[in-house]
Amino acid sequence: MAKVSEKYEVMVVFSLKNGEEQVKALIEKFRASIERHAGAVEVNEDWGKRKLAYPINDEAEGYYVIYTFESKPEYPAELSRRLNIADGVLRSLVTVM
Repeated sequence: MAKVSEKYEVMVVFSLKNGEEQVKALIEKFRASIERHAGAVEVNEDWGKRKLAYPINDEAEGYYVIYTFESKPEYPAELSRRLNIADGVLRSLVTVM
């Protein structure tokens, strides 16, 4: 029998080149998207600005955010696709908890 829902965690590293106002807008955009498709976001950890281990797109710092939510198995793939094509996202990783 297929699983109805699963818990997921998404870590996103946002670019700081367009300023922290743009980062805050992207954080809310993806939070709203997760709430629309998966229900409530259980945990939204804001790690803030941190130095990257290595430069990504000539940037030495990124803004880290972790979302935890429960959804059907189809949505995390769509979320990952949207994160990969979004301007302002340096890296993202969706994992099953």
